[in-house]
Amino acid sequence: MKQKTYLRWGVTITAAACAILVFYDTFFQDGVLFIFIEKLFGILKPVLYGLAMAYLLTPIVDFFDRLLRDRLGVKRAGLMRCLSILVTWLLALGLVYLLFSILIPELVASVSLLFSNLESYYRTIYTWVTQLVEDNPYISERVLTLVRDYYNELVDWVKNTVIPGAQVAIVAVTGGVLSVLVFAKDLLVGIVVSVYILARKETFGLHTRKLLYSLVSAPHYERALRATREADRIFSGFVRGKLLDSLIIGILCFIVCSILKFPYTPIIAVFVGVTNIIPIFGPFLGAIPSAFLILLVSPRQCLYFIIFIIALQQFDGNILGPKILGETVGISSFWIVVAILVGGGFGGVLGMFLGVPVFACIHSAVSFLCESSLRKKGVTDDTIFAPRRVLTGTTTTPKGENHE
Repeated sequence: MKQKTYLRWGVTITAAACAILVFYDTFFQDGVLFIFIEKLFGILKPVLYGLAMAYLLTPIVDFFDRLLRDRLGVKRAGLMRCLSILVTWLLALGLVYLLFSILIPELVASVSLLFSNLESYYRTIYTWVTQLVEDNPYISERVLTLVRDYYNELVDWVKNTVIPGAQVAIVAVTGGVLSVLVFAKDLLVGIVVSVYILARKETFGLHTRKLLYSLVSAPHYERALRATREADRIFSGFVRGKLLDSLIIGILCFIVCSILKFPYTPIIAVFVGVTNIIPIFGPFLGAIPSAFLILLVSPRQCLYFIIFIIALQQFDGNILGPKILGETVGISSFWIVVAILVGGGFGGVLGMFLGVPVFACIHSAVSFLCESSLRKKGVTDDTIFAPRRVLTGTTTTPKGENHE
């Protein structure tokens, strides 16, 4: 009992100290703590990449472990694991190479075609605008009035913002090339880290369990394991399922767009497939720029593309998505939107993707704790919504009645 009390006080004091430290750093130290945390994450990026890749590849490694043990009769655990990791990574790298060998040439050709047609697109847009102004003279008058009113501001904006922005853009392009090289280096180190984690994942799991068991009592240990398994079910089911779902949607989009001879098919397929990872908002983020690209070439094909995208998203939302994802998330659409907005605010596109499973894990943990507490108190849903006299165990005399 004393150990439980000490642990509770220790957790409370630690949480309070962390909250005070974050508050003080945010308002009085110009975010030094956050800068340190950001730098620490930058240093640990290869390890984080390795953890992510190992987590995604674990089911495939386990599958090859069972295959080598049951079908091929491999008995040595070390040899079996090495072969499983080798086959898994060869398969993963082979799929990535196959995908890139198909997409990259098509993407290069599409981007080259897009830039070569920029002049014709400019003429098309210019013709549309000219026709609009000719048909609606009041628009041209309004535009001229605005130009006269804001001419000086426009000149200042070009001098102070556009020209310096162009210089910044050149620096950003150079920095982007360096960032790509750093990312490639971190990714290679991450692959090495993932191999080591996959090779010794049982050892890491055993050490984690020992540490947890040494800190908490047996009932709390079992609860923690149960919560961890549930979080793994939600997180892995959503992440792996959504990646597979988006890959299938991208491939279907590429096939149908090729059959219907839409322009810029590879770019559109990549847009639609990648943005489909983001729940709810993703299909719109991919469809809108894709439809605009097609609109510049052919308004009729743009209409056909919009109809196809609506049909594709209906197929994904009602047939493919439920088959792959099932009920892994377990939260309503409202909370999914909240999770996407909060995750996007903190982590951008990656936060929008990971916000949903993280929020679902938190929701599952809070629901479990609430249900456990209510069961201990003997409270059910019927009891909560019952009249107050049922909850308190007292009866009230209706007004106007006199019991003698």
